[in-house]
Amino acid sequence: MMAGEMKQWLRFRHAGATGFGTLTSSGISVHEGEMFGRNAATGKTLALSEVELLAPCAPSKIVALWNNFHALAAKLNQPEPPEPLYLLKATTTITTPGAVIRRPSYYDGKTTYEGELGIVIGRACARVSPAEADSFIFGYTCVNDITANDILTSDPTFPQWARAKGIDDYGPFGPVIATGLDPAKLVVRTILNGAERQNYPISDMIFTAQELVSKISHDMTLLPGDLIAVGTSVGVGVMKEPVNIVTVAIDGIGELTNEFRL
Repeated sequence: MMAGEMKQWLRFRHAGATGFGTLTSSGISVHEGEMFGRNAATGKTLALSEVELLAPCAPSKIVALWNNFHALAAKLNQPEPPEPLYLLKATTTITTPGAVIRRPSYYDGKTTYEGELGIVIGRACARVSPAEADSFIFGYTCVNDITANDILTSDPTFPQWARAKGIDDYGPFGPVIATGLDPAKLVVRTILNGAERQNYPISDMIFTAQELVSKISHDMTLLPGDLIAVGTSVGVGVMKEPVNIVTVAIDGIGELTNEFRL
């Protein structure tokens, strides 16, 4: 993408086929080619009511950060890490914006929402510097990093991060990937059943978006469409009602809403 070019990219299913395009005032401007490669508008426009929205990309991996906000580290009385702390979240956690997510029948413990900003990689990225990172970032999205908390701590010898965050459908993101944004100016809000529970600035991150891409790319090659969930801040809470409506809202990106059922 050209520097500063603000667009909202999405994927959809229409008439049995998967497509992609950009969100406009009149609907979806359908594109052909590859979202992370050469593409062009076809001239066709679809109404949002005509399509089923999908997750806006299909990452090969999801990197999820822990303890990446000054405010949360202070609240938890945790030392701020000298390097990013992260896990890999299963790609089978991905579900669509608006999807109904159900707690597994075998688990009756606490489940929390975590509203986060997501970084979407636009081209293969290995061992890049922070100064180079922006040219490898395609854009940004909303993430709800749902967590089965009691699984995480059930074995005192081994914190089960991958399992607690890896349950099917526990990683919705979207509804779009927004380009041309300065992540440091963004604010994440999470609304649970109509009540705002999180409202925090991305500028409070311990490691910036560019530093995260750089440092993670020195461990593993990031591929087009890969998703980095930058971590959450204060206000994480348990979803207690039989039916819970959770919205992660970031101005410039939009609102990711899903229903979580116990």
